[in-house]
Amino acid sequence: MKNEHIGAKKPELQELPQIKERMSFLYIEHSVINRTDSAITVADDRGTVHVPAASLGVILLGPGTKITHRAMELIGDTGASVIWVGERGVRYYAHGRPLTHSSRLLIAQADMVSNVRSRAAVARQMYTLRFPNEDVSSMSLQQLRGREGARIRTVYRNISKTTGVPWHGREYDPDDFDSSSTVNKALSAAHACLYGVCHSVIVAIGCSPGLGFIHSGHERSFVYDIADLYKAEITIPIAFEVASKHSETDDIGRITRRAVRDAISDGKILARAVKDIRRLLMDDFEEDVFWDVVELWDDKEGLVKSGVSYGEINEISTNGRYGDES
Repeated sequence: MKNEHIGAKKPELQELPQIKERMSFLYIEHSVINRTDSAITVADDRGTVHVPAASLGVILLGPGTKITHRAMELIGDTGASVIWVGERGVRYYAHGRPLTHSSRLLIAQADMVSNVRSRAAVARQMYTLRFPNEDVSSMSLQQLRGREGARIRTVYRNISKTTGVPWHGREYDPDDFDSSSTVNKALSAAHACLYGVCHSVIVAIGCSPGLGFIHSGHERSFVYDIADLYKAEITIPIAFEVASKHSETDDIGRITRRAVRDAISDGKILARAVKDIRRLLMDDFEEDVFWDVVELWDDKEGLVKSGVSYGEINEISTNGRYGDES
């Protein structure tokens, strides 16, 4: 008896939308996730919603979420990243497989972060991206850290004046979300969304979230590196705007997540993050992320083809003799 395929056919890699073409993220909590053909279904006491899996960049699974094997199979086939998070998305627990099958960017990242000069060069590039209209080429990394700190303090101060939201500094307890002020709760929720999006981009194109250039020693160091490029432009203004319109009795986490989702729903931040990471790690990186090539490393020749019986080749090169030639 033949095993007939049930449901939609698994798509070819080239048929899937690239990460920059997808929706940003979908946060789900207290729901059951299943599958119907090429869509995942999200069901709770309010009903069921169908979401095309290939349209998502990352799915954030919050508390009270149950997901079936069939749903994970579809998500894996379409290359969407899955991240298990804590309440309101403020804690990261685990993530699923990447979209790409290539390790080229990962090798470049590991190579550059392992060398002091190249690591400093990438870190300098990251700081330079935050000061597009300034020449910071002569500054040391210590000076750049100080310059970045002053920039962020200015951003907070200016947005506080614009929105009328008092600002007394960044204060939050990762174990007690509700103990913070309204604006700090909004900042935590907004940054958590941005971390999720950046994390999904990083793993989707095959990089390591733990190999950071500015941040170091944490499993998401590179995530923080990339997210810091966009906070002043995206999440900080959104958090202050939410705080200016809502009180601490409102569900600040949910309101902020929706605001961040709406702000980046056009996919531009995904495309920008992909472009920035490629530019930082590999200037000549091609647009296609759907490589499925395995090669072998050789200490003299570099990369050589896999899937070749090198035992037979070696036998031919020794005139057909086997084993010890003595």
